[in-house]
Amino acid sequence: MIRLFHISDLHFGLEDPAALTWFTDCVQRECPAAVLITGDLTMRARSHEFAAACDWIGALDVPVTVEVGNHDLPYFNPLARFFWPYERIRGIERLVERELDLAGVAVVPLKTTARAQWRLDWSKGWVTKAALDKTLAAIDALPVGTAALVTAHHPLVEAGTKGRALTRGGEAALAALAARGVAAVLTGHVHDAFDLVKETAGGPIRMIGAGTLSKRIRSTPPSFNELILDGQRIAVRVRNLAHVPTADMQIDAVPPDALPPREPGEPVAPVGAVPPVDPPVH
Repeated sequence: MIRLFHISDLHFGLEDPAALTWFTDCVQRECPAAVLITGDLTMRARSHEFAAACDWIGALDVPVTVEVGNHDLPYFNPLARFFWPYERIRGIERLVERELDLAGVAVVPLKTTARAQWRLDWSKGWVTKAALDKTLAAIDALPVGTAALVTAHHPLVEAGTKGRALTRGGEAALAALAARGVAAVLTGHVHDAFDLVKETAGGPIRMIGAGTLSKRIRSTPPSFNELILDGQRIAVRVRNLAHVPTADMQIDAVPPDALPPREPGEPVAPVGAVPPVDPPVH
């Protein structure tokens, strides 16, 4: 059996110090095989927020893989957003979109963030063909019998709702992952935990979302997911300081807007530019 901790939406700048300290203590005491972080390390991608996030992540002292979230792209500097969007995350560059091999379990990243899109709200997810092809190639290269977990920031579909294609390319990506027998897709972004099975053209696939360790809570207290893997079987426990049972922590559908509430005065991503081709982080 393998135990993993899945966290998301740390939002340094509006982080919850008590929740972060508690999580660090859990890692030091229990030594999970790895920590999977599915994006939004910062609130507004400022240098001091990234510095604090990188210091905290670097001190976990276990294998870590990190996805980039929409809040991790520069808000206030268009040049930085388009030409060097990941400059401030270099302190943990080796951990970003990092594949992990864990004795029969592989963690494979799928990029869902974009510097620009052909729509007004650039905070929403987008699975490009290049990003999906990279993930599928990594899955296809795994040894037979390996359980694959895919990590991304945005939920790929709004399960349980009619959906509004908030993650562009998400439905097709989920079907392709299901066809390859992916054990689960792990995401964040909505600040509430969930554990859902989605029927796709490629078959059923499990979608597991982590809550937040920040003060930007939606409907549940700060939390993280503990995953216990036994072959292809995954048991999920949503751990939180409030000691709310897992079943009560997990929402029964990804919200139709698929977004946490915006803080008063919180800026939206810039709009109006022509989307460039988004290269890999490295």
